[in-house]
Amino acid sequence: MRLERFSADDGEEIRVQVEGNGPPIVLLHEWASSHRVWEPIAQRLHDRFTIYRWDARGQHGHGEPLPAATDPRAVTLPRMAEDLRHLLDHFGLQRPIVVGHSMGALTLWAYIARYGCDRLSRIGIVDQSPRLVTDAQWTLGIYGDWPPARDAAFLADMRADFVETVVRLVCQGLNRRARERFKAQHAGIERMRTYLAMLDHEPLIEVWPSLSAADFRPVLPSIDVPALLVYGAESNYYPPATGVFVRDAIPSAEFVVYEGADHSPHVAQPDRFAADLARFAAG
Repeated sequence: MRLERFSADDGEEIRVQVEGNGPPIVLLHEWASSHRVWEPIAQRLHDRFTIYRWDARGQHGHGEPLPAATDPRAVTLPRMAEDLRHLLDHFGLQRPIVVGHSMGALTLWAYIARYGCDRLSRIGIVDQSPRLVTDAQWTLGIYGDWPPARDAAFLADMRADFVETVVRLVCQGLNRRARERFKAQHAGIERMRTYLAMLDHEPLIEVWPSLSAADFRPVLPSIDVPALLVYGAESNYYPPATGVFVRDAIPSAEFVVYEGADHSPHVAQPDRFAADLARFAAG
């Protein structure tokens, strides 16, 4: 296992955990997270694959400060798509499998919107909607009910109290167990607050408008490599029909639902996820 760094074309330094031997798999984490969330999957696959796990810009999971930027560096979804291109260039990756969870899936779709799938062999999408914001014609975004006014209020609330706003986003959605744990003030809720308080909130707030503005529904039919879609049956955010929509829109997609899993099925069931990913990679 080794920690590597590369510089994006705006000078931002991106850190990547690299381990293992074999065909390359790139794992892209969710918002307000880091490479660490993929540790259980990397442990199960590094004997057969070379695993690349980055900390997306603005999310410093390696616990050491990066050099101070002389100029402000953008933290947006299009910028992270460019960062992914630079990661592929830096490591000279030839047709890797790229897997994205949540924000990582949006990053992957944003990359495909710009560059297509020519440099990718396969992709994985974990519990993500192609459009977060809802309207009268689109009800498969956050909670099935996240119109622009609600998104604007959420952004304002994050600026006022980031920790409590994000805790409520996680716990007051579609997952019954999360709602019950929040109501009972389970110890895990306080651990979540402690974790969120440790983060640098500004880049997480800065990136949000570009996440909620994205609409990748037109991109899905252009994906011309095999796709593995893994969704939690009890996602905190997305109605069950979301994964079905994504499956039907991508020409060659395998759709798997993890019963009992929330928005992070790879965390809830790491053995199964690693096995599914290894099988898909060998396909």
